Amino acid sequence: MTDFRTRIAVLDYGMGNLHSVSKALEHVAPRAEVVITSDATEVDDADRVVFPGVGAIRDCMGEIRRLGFDHIVTKAVNQGKPVLGICVGMQALLEHSEENNGVDCLGILPGQVRFFGRDLHDANGEKLKVPHMGWNQVSQSIDHPMWHGIEQDSRFYFVHSYYVDESRPELVAGTCDYSVRFAAAVARDNLFAVQFHPEKSHTAGLQLLSNFVSWLGE
Repeated sequence: MTDFRTRIAVLDYGMGNLHSVSKALEHVAPRAEVVITSDATEVDDADRVVFPGVGAIRDCMGEIRRLGFDHIVTKAVNQGKPVLGICVGMQALLEHSEENNGVDCLGILPGQVRFFGRDLHDANGEKLKVPHMGWNQVSQSIDHPMWHGIEQDSRFYFVHSYYVDESRPELVAGTCDYSVRFAAAVARDNLFAVQFHPEKSHTAGLQLLSNFVSWLGE
């Protein structure tokens, strides 16, 4: 059982689905202390960090840099704390996004964020809508503690028009297909990030959050 002293910081820079994430964490780890915070000291005091994000990447990166979250996130990663990126929080970790005519991101992980395009079709030739919204299967690419208890090809909930490409296969922890195959999860050392929303993904999503609470970042 999770020790009550476990402290999880959910980063608040005004661009995340904060309360849904925090409530889901409290559900899977009732003895943990979950704090929504924009205070660097509170993040330093936390045992693990969640980096969420929704909306346009230009707005997200603007607030991240204005509030100093670029340094906060980088420091947490460098300290070896388990860090979980969610949705745009995942994309912000990469080097560059095509969104908003091109935006430089944090560059903590190598790689690019691409636009799905406006002429997507499935294997049967049916037109696919962008954004990619709804449930889709995730294929686990590696054996990782964050996948513990989650069946291969489990379905998770997505909402996004941009995706992390697979140009860095050594980072890819899971893939999804929506006309193109993309990185649904990436991992390196103490950092794990997902394109989908675990807090909206019912059993599989709650299991992933539970795994994060007990993950040692290795």
